[in-house]
Amino acid sequence: MSQRPRTLARIAAVQALYQAEHAAQNPETVIDQFVRHRLGGEPNAGGLEDGQIAAAHVPLFAQIVRTATAQQDVIDNMLVGALAETWPLARLDPVLRALMRAGTAELWMSDGPPVKVVINEYMDVAHGFFNGDEARMANGVLDRIAHLLRPAEFSPA
Repeated sequence: MSQRPRTLARIAAVQALYQAEHAAQNPETVIDQFVRHRLGGEPNAGGLEDGQIAAAHVPLFAQIVRTATAQQDVIDNMLVGALAETWPLARLDPVLRALMRAGTAELWMSDGPPVKVVINEYMDVAHGFFNGDEARMANGVLDRIAHLLRPAEFSPA
């Protein structure tokens, strides 16, 4: 992971979105806290276990958090539409909800990487947080949203 700064930025974005929701903090405050205390430090000054993500790509981190929070109402509506009726958004684990918001925010970005890259990256991130079916659920939800937001990237069936 230490050689994957964009993946580390995504991990940090999920953590920041979780913190912003859980602590009811302004996203700019959370971004500032992460940049000052968790990101961009000395490469060997602690690791993910210690909450340090020194090699994270800070601009991507900030862009994901800002997009996810600025567009949260729209993103949440997309997530609700992509989730099964038996899984309302509020029922999701808060980290999984943050992960899906981050992934949807990145899919929202017109200048972002291809859909397959975004979804694969968030599957890697999900496997870092969860041991169960959460990664598979996130994969299905992000795939449905990707079809809505970036239909041109899918070949016609």
